[in-house]
Amino acid sequence: MLFYYSNKHPGEASVSTPVSPIISKVTADIERRSRHLREEYLTMIDVMARQAPGREQLSCGNLAHGFAACNETDKSAIKLMDAAHVGIVTAFNDMLSAHQPYETYPQQIKAALRAVGSTAQVAGGVPAMCDGVTQGQAGMELSLFSRDVIAQATAVSLSHQMFDAVLLLGICDKIVPGLLIGALQFGHLPCLFIPAGPMPSGLPNKEKAAVRQRFAEGNATREELLQAESASYHSAGTCTFYGTANTNQLLLEAMGLQLPGASFVNPDSPLRDALTDYAAQQVTRLTAKSRLYTPLGKQIDARALVNALVALVASGGSTNHCIHLIAIARSAGYVMTWSDFDAVSQATPLLARVYPNGQADINHFHAAGGTGVLFQNLLSDGLMHSDAQTCRGLPFSDFVSEPRLVDADISWVRPPEVSLDNNVIRDTKAPFAEEGGLRLLEGNLGRSVIKVSAVSAAHRVVEAPAVVIDSQHALQGLYESGQLNRDCVVVVRFQGPMANGMPELHKLTPLLSSLQDKGYAVALITDGRMSGASGKVPAAIHITPEAATNGPLGRIRDGDIITLDANKGTLRVALSESELAAREPATPPDADQVTVGRNLFSAARDQVSNAEEGASFLFATTHQFTDQTILAEVS
Repeated sequence: MLFYYSNKHPGEASVSTPVSPIISKVTADIERRSRHLREEYLTMIDVMARQAPGREQLSCGNLAHGFAACNETDKSAIKLMDAAHVGIVTAFNDMLSAHQPYETYPQQIKAALRAVGSTAQVAGGVPAMCDGVTQGQAGMELSLFSRDVIAQATAVSLSHQMFDAVLLLGICDKIVPGLLIGALQFGHLPCLFIPAGPMPSGLPNKEKAAVRQRFAEGNATREELLQAESASYHSAGTCTFYGTANTNQLLLEAMGLQLPGASFVNPDSPLRDALTDYAAQQVTRLTAKSRLYTPLGKQIDARALVNALVALVASGGSTNHCIHLIAIARSAGYVMTWSDFDAVSQATPLLARVYPNGQADINHFHAAGGTGVLFQNLLSDGLMHSDAQTCRGLPFSDFVSEPRLVDADISWVRPPEVSLDNNVIRDTKAPFAEEGGLRLLEGNLGRSVIKVSAVSAAHRVVEAPAVVIDSQHALQGLYESGQLNRDCVVVVRFQGPMANGMPELHKLTPLLSSLQDKGYAVALITDGRMSGASGKVPAAIHITPEAATNGPLGRIRDGDIITLDANKGTLRVALSESELAAREPATPPDADQVTVGRNLFSAARDQVSNAEEGASFLFATTHQFTDQTILAEVS
């Protein structure tokens, strides 16, 4: 199967380029293995579409309850049924710097929609926790599960069936995937995300990382550390490093769900406000009442998912999307595996370096050409599907553009032809690396992923004795006692979704970085997560099956020789199959008595799927693949 794209811009002749055979094959593989599941999904949303717009089916009492608090002008418009009524689902809270600007968005959106004869209501709010606040704390064990709670809350918000379209206000780690998974259950409705943008640049990332490492080594005070952190995270807006939040934004653009070039415009700027107004009005042009009807469930197809995957690996994005993108795909009726990720990464060059994969922050990336330059380069080499649908009613190749503010109105222009800073973004002819930022690792310890975009070539192969711990907090004592002043592979087990909700393990990073800087060969392997801030130490993460489900990781002992080879894609312990199987598995550590709400998620831990299936408890009764069948499918 060959896919073609047109890179035609206004006033130019159309030129078609075949999509890369690897990208074409991965797309076809996803479609083939997902055929029955996708058919079931499309049938579901088609049935819902025949009943929409939902408020036409509501009784007078239902409708009266639904618009009781609206002003008379909005009530009249809603009653007429011939103008779009938009549901807003917001993740606003003023503890998350990225989400604090959303406080005023609903009123701005309502005003923009009234200007075109449409209306909006806040359909509901969803929880939004900050991994930066919970990092290293007990509350982090709720983080991954919060994604599925957000999906459920989104579904509850839209269950009133009052709306013709959906606007989603969310940015950060689990919030964007959760909103999208929930909205896909209402896939007969068009949907746009509206971002709020990153905070202005603060303390350079290199300086921040240096203070963190000095603190871990005992060479900086807590006051110095807090001052550095406060200078980095200093205002409203998204954190400026290229973690999961900013990867979310880039992937939304790659899927055509967010206005092009809109992700990294700073808050409280005239262009930011104009883009919010434009997005609010644009979603009304995509409803069933319009000629550009673009239901979310049909826009998010295999082409859109593969475009997101290509953007992920080409930019060196967050490893959290090795979980989230799979869960998003599953909610749209598709089955993706880490083998898809590995194949696409091997076919896609690394074109961006943004911290922790480089020293630039996301504002620098945007100034250097941002998503427009990145996507144009990928399209020019046939690495993205140009014919994928987008929220502007254009194929993806024509969707890629930049917004300009001209007399208070948005004008869409062609992005720069080339990067404005080759230290941040490059083209496919001179990439930072010939392959993308992710690898699949396989061997007698299971399957896992590794983010190699920040790992130098000299550190991509490590063979050393295991140091086994059951908590990231245990590493500090070993470090301070000098027991880690040697080559070692740190094994952190019982950190998977079923064990404790799969928290991120960033307390390990400064310590392991310090050991690496001392000249020791070190690596990390774990069934937990490291996410978008994965750094220069090689880390095999998301190992499945996890230790809590009798995975091999639970049979590793101190001193076992482990080899992590990111170049060959292997992860092995130097034991025969019979030796490993004969060992008694380790006993999980006792649960912490401080629950921080974790006791409410015991049912989620009991039925959650493994990391390669998206680590979700939403589809527990309808999993299509187990570890064994995934391995059989992709072998």
